[in-house]
Amino acid sequence: MSGAESEATTACVVGGGPAGAMVALLLARAGVDVTLLERHGDFLRDFRGDTVHPATLDVLDQLELAERLHARPHQKIGSMSMIRAGRRRELADFRRLKVKFPYITMIGQWDFLDFITGEAARYPNFRLLMNSSLHDVLRVDGRVRGIRYRHGDEHHELRAELVIAADGRRSATRAAVGLHPRAKGVSIDVVLFRLSRRDDDPTEGITLRLDGGDVLGLIDRGSYWQSFVEIPKGDGIRALRAAGIEAFRDTVVRLAPFLADRVGEIESIDALNFLDVRVDRLRRWHVPGLLVIGDAAHCMSPVGGVGVNLAVQDAVATANTLVEPLLRCQDEGLPVPRSALAAVQRRRRLPTTTIQLLQRAALRVDLNGATAGPGPDTDDGAGAGTGLVAGLMGRVIAYGIRPERVRSRRILTPGRPPM
Repeated sequence: MSGAESEATTACVVGGGPAGAMVALLLARAGVDVTLLERHGDFLRDFRGDTVHPATLDVLDQLELAERLHARPHQKIGSMSMIRAGRRRELADFRRLKVKFPYITMIGQWDFLDFITGEAARYPNFRLLMNSSLHDVLRVDGRVRGIRYRHGDEHHELRAELVIAADGRRSATRAAVGLHPRAKGVSIDVVLFRLSRRDDDPTEGITLRLDGGDVLGLIDRGSYWQSFVEIPKGDGIRALRAAGIEAFRDTVVRLAPFLADRVGEIESIDALNFLDVRVDRLRRWHVPGLLVIGDAAHCMSPVGGVGVNLAVQDAVATANTLVEPLLRCQDEGLPVPRSALAAVQRRRRLPTTTIQLLQRAALRVDLNGATAGPGPDTDDGAGAGTGLVAGLMGRVIAYGIRPERVRSRRILTPGRPPM
């Protein structure tokens, strides 16, 4: 876009996370002029969702991008497990799925977002504004017609026929139009940390280790363990500080004894990353001229690591529904009808509410008893009943409810692939 055109666009996407980056790519390839706003200077932030589920890999495959993503450093994980009293049980098995990608791909979210925005940048009608934070929305006759944003110390206006709010659980765009999510009660928060991984460590993949009321999660990231411990919501972090770092290290070792020689890498309580676990969603995802998607519309808990997948599915549904209205708007000056925005919410309401209900149920389950089911534990989780449940859970976690396929056709030819 030229300098004169930089103050106007057809679609303005606020937030460069998975939902925002993916919808911007899909709109750009379909010929829509799109500007993506990201408030940070890069995507390099730790302890974000690094799971790319089979449904998301299918979307990338439909865009002929899956092979290029797999060329980047990643790990493939075929199952999720639970270890209690030294015995392992499969919670979800993706290897049983008769699909092209029967695994979760672990890739740094910064790398995933660099990849998606890099692909979008191959289209001349895409523009990425980094270090740019929303200040307010522009309204004309009761309709959102763009945004005001800051870039450094400078203030700008960007006129747009549609604003897509994809700026996460603390969405400033959502707040600017007076939309407020309804919280669904959860009982835990999470603290996150890393520990180095050794060659002789056990093969964990994604594993929950349980003892008493304590839960430790371990995700094999090749050179390190991406780890988390659940704490009670509210006073949990205060109790953690009061007990001190040695008590926290002792909990980690009790749950995973093989980590005893490296828990000193957790230097202090302040070195832990605190995640306020939320489950909420908007009753209404849109106002005239603006649509809310991803975490801004429905914040997911960490259970199953499905947040990225749900965000990408929202993006696909948004592009499928809105490409034609946006192209008519771009070519003929016709506004995007509010009915089209409502259609996106109708499409995504059931998948979102169902997964949130399942997540909340999982958080209420006493993992020391209720998940065990009838019969004794096995070392490999290979019992017929266990295998069936693990297969079903693998399907739900991998694809959610009503996975989306890309229907918005590519109109523009991309330029040379980014280096």
